[in-house]
Amino acid sequence: MVVMPATAFAMSSTTFYEQNGAVYDDWNICRTNSVGEDGFFQVTEAAFCPIILGESLGENVDKAYQIGQQFAQDYPDSNQKAEKIFAFARNKVRYTPDKDQFGYKEFAQNADELAAFIEDEGIAYGDCEDYAILLVAMYKGAGLRSAIVLAPGHAATLVYLPEYNRANQFLSIDGESGWVWAEATGRNNPLGWMPEEFMGAELMAYEVEDEAITKMEPTGTVIPPQGGGGSAGIHISPFFGVLGMMWLLSMFRFRRRR
Repeated sequence: MVVMPATAFAMSSTTFYEQNGAVYDDWNICRTNSVGEDGFFQVTEAAFCPIILGESLGENVDKAYQIGQQFAQDYPDSNQKAEKIFAFARNKVRYTPDKDQFGYKEFAQNADELAAFIEDEGIAYGDCEDYAILLVAMYKGAGLRSAIVLAPGHAATLVYLPEYNRANQFLSIDGESGWVWAEATGRNNPLGWMPEEFMGAELMAYEVEDEAITKMEPTGTVIPPQGGGGSAGIHISPFFGVLGMMWLLSMFRFRRRR
């Protein structure tokens, strides 16, 4: 029998099921694996797509998107708005490895699941892909362009702020500069701080659109609930080469920065 921790069920996905040792939600997205067509980031040899964000965007908008909308009302200046949203995620989520929280090496949470914990408990727990997923959904709700960026063993957020002057690097996606790194996993990190180790690394980015995905019927064994101013010039390619991507997959265990 598969036993999930209680925290996994105070979530937007009301039905989790187990299939071939992996855990899926009621969008048929695998929460315990980022790779492949049903992985939460759909990582392949050629590209990736953070499909889990479709659970919190479009017709699925809920708490995370609404938080972003509220920040947009309170802070009309784009730079200030982006900083306030970043600080919210950094201060309201405590970095916790998935193994400690869920008993799996990897277990992605969607943005509304984290937002619900913050609303109910004042704090949520997650690792780097969870921070990134939450930030992107809030930034979309606030009307800011945002992207998920993958580095070896890590995930973070990019937000488009071409007038922002506090970043240690500006980045470009498909030749468009003005993207800054949002690394909320460290309690003292400011918006725009990019870890030096990634400045020369091969990265992969995906700008997220405000699109929903559709819930599905479970296809496996349902798991019963258990209770309650930088420099320009860094270019991010939307695709890796096959060898580079296979190297990334071999190291794809998300971790904290700073």
